[in-house]
Amino acid sequence: MAEAGGDKPSADPGPSSLSRVLRISQLDAFELDGALEQLVWSQFTQCFQHFKPGLLTPVEPELKALLQLLLWRFTVYSNSATAGQSLLNIRYKDVLVSGPKYRPISRQKKLWFALLTIGDKWLRERSHSLFLSQPAESNIHNAGKLLSVITGFMKAASLVNFLLFLQTGTYPTLTERSLGVQPVFIRSQGPRDVNFQYLNRELLWHGFAEFLIFLLPLINVWKLKACLSTWFSPVKELKEGGSADTFYKECAICGEWPTMPHSIGCAHVFCYYCLKSHTIAEVSFTCPKCGVDATGTIQPVMLQIEMTELHQSRVPAGRP
Repeated sequence: MAEAGGDKPSADPGPSSLSRVLRISQLDAFELDGALEQLVWSQFTQCFQHFKPGLLTPVEPELKALLQLLLWRFTVYSNSATAGQSLLNIRYKDVLVSGPKYRPISRQKKLWFALLTIGDKWLRERSHSLFLSQPAESNIHNAGKLLSVITGFMKAASLVNFLLFLQTGTYPTLTERSLGVQPVFIRSQGPRDVNFQYLNRELLWHGFAEFLIFLLPLINVWKLKACLSTWFSPVKELKEGGSADTFYKECAICGEWPTMPHSIGCAHVFCYYCLKSHTIAEVSFTCPKCGVDATGTIQPVMLQIEMTELHQSRVPAGRP
C-alpha cells in the first residue's frame, strides 16, 4: 500500500542508493534549506515594500511559520525530503522499518517533523511576547521562565547531538534522531570527474588573487593618483588657458571654493578640512596638482575677492 503524502516504496534500489549520506552532503542540504527560506521570505516582504513601514512586524513569526509550512507541504510531506535534499538526490528513510527496500517516512512522522521544526522556531520567536511581557506575578510569566529553562536544555542536547553526528555521521538534528529518520541517496552516485582545464583555470585565478592580496596593500594609491594628476593637469590647464591666479579659486582636492584656505608651500590652495584629513590619513601627503610634498607647516592663505566676481557668482544665469 502506498504511503501518505504521495510516496511509494521503490522497487529495488541499488545498494549505493541506500548507502549512508556523507556528513558534508547533509550539512549542504541544511544550508540550501536555509537559503531557500531566506529567499522566499525576502521575496514575500518585497510585496509590502511600498506599504507602511513595520506593517508585518507584529505578525512576522506567524508569516514565517506559514511560509515554512507551505515549503514543508510541497517538500517533506510530498517527497519525504527537504528542498536542499531534493537537489542533492537525498530522501528521508524510516530506519525503524527493517527491510532491503526503501521505505518513506509515514504521515504521522511527517506531521511530527513539521511540529518539531516549524513549531519550535515559531515558539522561540514568539515566546518573548507571549510569556515575558506578562506581569512577574502571573502564572504565564512563570511558564515563560520554565520554557526558557527547557530551551536551554534543548540547546545543550542539540550541541551534544551534533558532536555525536560529527563522530558517527548520522542524525545531525534531534528531530531526526527522535523520529528515527535518516537521509539516504535515491540514485546511484557516480564518480565526480573534474575537467583538467577547469582545475587549471581555478588554480590560476586562485594564485592571481593571492598575488593581488599581497601586492595591493604595498601600493600607495594616493601617491600614484597624485603623480598621474601631476602629469596631466598642467597640460589640461594650459589648453584651457588657465593661469596661476585660477589655482586660488578652487581647492586642489575637492575642486570647490576653498573653505578656510590653507597652503603647503606650493601655488595651490586647499580647504582646511580637506588638507587636514588627508595629511592625517597619509603621512607623505603631496599636492595632487603639482606633487609638492607637504613637509613644511600648513599656513593659512588670505584671498582677495573682487566685487565683480562676487556679483557674477550671485547673479543667476540669463539675468543681466
